[in-house]
Amino acid sequence: MTTWTHEFDTPAFKGKVDFPTGVFIDGKFSNGSTNQTIDVINPTNGKLITKVAEATPEDLDRAVAAARKTFETVWGLNYPGLERGRLLGKLADLLEAKQDEFAAIEAFDNGAYFYPYLFFSVTDLAEYRQDVQLGQAADLDMSIGTFRYFAGWAGKSHGKVIETTEDKLAYTRHEPIGVCGQIIPWNFPLMMMAWKLGPALATGNTIVIKPSEFTPLTALRMASLIKEAGFPDGVVNVLVGYGSTVGSAIAGHPLIDKVAFTGSTLIGRKVMEAAAKSNLKKVTLELGGKSPNIIFNDADIDKAVNWSAHGIFWNHGQACCAGSRIFVQSGIYDEFLKRFTAKATSLKLGDPFGVDSYQGPQVSQVQYDRIMAYIKSGKQEGATVHLGGERHGSEGFWIKPTIFTDTTPDMKIVREEIFGPVGVVIKFEDEEDVIRQANDTVYGLAAAVFTQDINRGISTAHKLHAGTAWINCVNQLHPQVPFGGYKQSGMGRELGEYALDSYTNIKAVHVNLGHEI
Repeated sequence: MTTWTHEFDTPAFKGKVDFPTGVFIDGKFSNGSTNQTIDVINPTNGKLITKVAEATPEDLDRAVAAARKTFETVWGLNYPGLERGRLLGKLADLLEAKQDEFAAIEAFDNGAYFYPYLFFSVTDLAEYRQDVQLGQAADLDMSIGTFRYFAGWAGKSHGKVIETTEDKLAYTRHEPIGVCGQIIPWNFPLMMMAWKLGPALATGNTIVIKPSEFTPLTALRMASLIKEAGFPDGVVNVLVGYGSTVGSAIAGHPLIDKVAFTGSTLIGRKVMEAAAKSNLKKVTLELGGKSPNIIFNDADIDKAVNWSAHGIFWNHGQACCAGSRIFVQSGIYDEFLKRFTAKATSLKLGDPFGVDSYQGPQVSQVQYDRIMAYIKSGKQEGATVHLGGERHGSEGFWIKPTIFTDTTPDMKIVREEIFGPVGVVIKFEDEEDVIRQANDTVYGLAAAVFTQDINRGISTAHKLHAGTAWINCVNQLHPQVPFGGYKQSGMGRELGEYALDSYTNIKAVHVNLGHEI
């Protein structure tokens, strides 16, 4: 069976990691059914990190069978909510105790910068903290907080007693759906895993989860922690496989009761179609975005600049809620562009373990090529490359922070999700003008507004067709606040009490207390 052993020796983290990288089914690691492996590549240099077991549809069948048996005999309605909450809390404690290790694995595997995972506890980042207060947006803290938040919900998804007649007792129960298939992306591997596992486990479901084949290591390491926390075997099963095989099989599996997917809108459509054609399983989708970031004349320009840079360049632009369309009112457009350019130029691309690094590499050669194709398209369609638009360095998958100006609404770089460090800066005249442009998109995941007039900020936020609207900030996420999209950005909600609705069935019970026919 495959394992990964690595000795980290960086200023950020020193220590040895050693854990199995097989398929995790029914509480045990093993080889996949074909004994094939998947190469895991370091995006900073394009070199091999390790190999992990490749899961197959046959492995999925085994995992679903284990999850079904555990749901019906051990977990589900058989396991008290208080105990489910205790296990989730234990998992959060274990993750917190190993946060440096997980941050290091993620930085190595994904290229994400290390230090923000530590909630900016490093004093060298004091100046950065003044620029942008990320708070709970730090990935590892968000993951820990998500498990703790949903630990508190376990056993508290209450039904109601409903008045009908004195001869009847009518009430509702919120019951777990059953076996849930979950497919998570590569941009925030650990955080997306926590977002999916938290509400599903709190409500008593069993899970088969597929992390991305590009970034599987933290998910596989989490499997060991789930075992250590004391979850019964079969409650969580982890399969690393390709989307075209295992991902597709999850969406269409007749014995999976619900599927949750985070990724592109294109693949989301395929997941929904497969779910409908199989057993009409329940579906939640958190999909793409092309989020507008609106900056009015009265905004604090320096704050708007710092937040806007974070909005588009955070996580190397690989965020579905990235503020990639930056609308700036004409009165401050020139000054904003000047300061925004200086800010983007100052962001250091470098070692994810470097204390002063901000932007890392794109996750893979495939993603690098996709982003560069969009940059080429922008040039060909007549937009101006105001900054960047080029490769950074000679190895790995690095792209310089890129700013386009002089765009038109029909350009691909304005309309389509790029998922990279590429933003467009667009001048607007008045509120009516910018609302029209901001809503002119098939997406509706997030939006941001910058103004010192709170009435304007709130009224504008209410007019934007988006599931999340930030005012004088961007990319702020909290376990207790729901996240999800309008239009082609998906359906259902992650996080908060609203997420519980996606993992429960509502049963109405009628009790006859004496009525005779």
